[in-house]
Amino acid sequence: MRRVVLLALLALALPVAAFATSYDYSNTAGTITTNSSGGLTATSFLTAIAVNGVITQAGSDLGTVSIVTGPIAAGGSLTNGGTLGPGTILITPAGGGAPLFSQTFTSATWTLVPQMNGQNQYILTAQFSNGNTFQTSGFITGFFSGSAKLASGDTFVQTVPEPGTLGLLGTGLVGIAGLVRRKLKS
Repeated sequence: MRRVVLLALLALALPVAAFATSYDYSNTAGTITTNSSGGLTATSFLTAIAVNGVITQAGSDLGTVSIVTGPIAAGGSLTNGGTLGPGTILITPAGGGAPLFSQTFTSATWTLVPQMNGQNQYILTAQFSNGNTFQTSGFITGFFSGSAKLASGDTFVQTVPEPGTLGLLGTGLVGIAGLVRRKLKS
């Protein structure tokens, strides 16, 4: 009985791993500024797209990455870091067309990382409810005072097929395994 349960769990888990696809959108050379809500707006150039760890497209301008956050929460500051309110990220291809990725997030983190020679790195990070993440950073001399150039960024997206379909596939695999087992016993 124990083997049957383990086989069933394996049959349900394998399709999830097999059909998951990860996308990694890299960006560089843009700006991050304070927006009218007291949050941040970042815009930069999409420079690479990787699917399951393999770069499928690379170039200096494959499209744009736009991030807009809500205001900074009490106790934080755009100079020293803190938690930002809800916002959106939109990745569009060059020349227009349907977005490559569009998602909202409930909060983001704005982190100050002091560097050598009077430079500071600011990192904007958010995680979406489905586990996808994005991170972008900028380096400036001194402290953030409303505008900075972006150094680089990364948006990691993992898609998994709808669970009902995977459950149906897993159940079918368990049934086939049962038939094979019955045939081997006779």
